[in-house]
Amino acid sequence: MTECPCGSAQPLEACCGPYLDGAPAPTALSLMKSRYSAFVLGNGAYLGATLSQRQRADFDAEEFEKNAAETKWLGLEIRKVEAGGETDQTGTVEFVAKYREQKQPVVHHERATFIREDGKWVFDDCIMNPKEPQRIVAKVGRNDPCPCGSGKKYKKCCGA
Repeated sequence: MTECPCGSAQPLEACCGPYLDGAPAPTALSLMKSRYSAFVLGNGAYLGATLSQRQRADFDAEEFEKNAAETKWLGLEIRKVEAGGETDQTGTVEFVAKYREQKQPVVHHERATFIREDGKWVFDDCIMNPKEPQRIVAKVGRNDPCPCGSGKKYKKCCGA
């Protein structure tokens, strides 16, 4: 038994293995993890099969498999999952994958978008190195109405 490359600490056969063998992934997250495992295992056919129609035209499985041996995968960290459940039609998974290529460490940060095509989850698009929207905090002046809603001036209420 081999441990699954996705980091679940489960055997490959009980985690991503069934998806790599052709079973449809039930969620966007499970597809994301199985695609990471396919990268680790050099399974270009699976990577091509789990791309959307739009993405499939630009992927060359043979080229991927030829270069896969040069990459040493070091781990996957899932940062955020939005939608992508068993009844959803779209979902996003933000993740960080670490690997070494030609002895150089690489950190790959991506927010991946998944969609359903013909009832199956597929990778559709991504944003590289996504940034959270800037948080803007409004400053309350002493004589402004208190943000708590009391109707008093800030200096006579929460600012006292």
